[in-house]
Amino acid sequence: MLAKAKEEWDQEIVDKQSEKERYLSERITPLHTSGLSLSQLQDLCRELHEKVEIVDEERYDIEAKCNHNTREIKDLKIKVLDLRGKFKRPPLRRVRVSADAMLRALLGSKHKVSMDLRANLKSVKKEDTEKERPVEVGDWRKNVEAMSGMEGRKKMFDAAKSPTGQ
Repeated sequence: MLAKAKEEWDQEIVDKQSEKERYLSERITPLHTSGLSLSQLQDLCRELHEKVEIVDEERYDIEAKCNHNTREIKDLKIKVLDLRGKFKRPPLRRVRVSADAMLRALLGSKHKVSMDLRANLKSVKKEDTEKERPVEVGDWRKNVEAMSGMEGRKKMFDAAKSPTGQ
């Protein structure tokens, strides 16, 4: 698909270039300067200079109109924002939409596949997770007293050593 798009883009560039060359060949006649005297060349230069000035004036006028229109558009946008700000907007409500309804809205009649997102989820039983983590409930003060001092640190060191199998 990308290759097709690239092909069409390249073809469009070639078409634009050929259109530009065709237009320029119609509008611009080739200059024949060979065999002209100095005064004729000067006249030709003056004539070309006058044409350039005319085109430059037109470009300036069009640019001024464009800037004026841009300023006017900005002013109108500001006016619209000012008018819009005076009205209280209603609070938006959340709408729950299923994945099927969303795809149907986006794709229209093309959407035929039903998407049940919960169908592929793994089910987990709560009983299994509770059995894995046995919780010992005891008096916390006994634990603090047993671990205090050097004997407690030795017990912790021995306890850390014993599960590894040494």
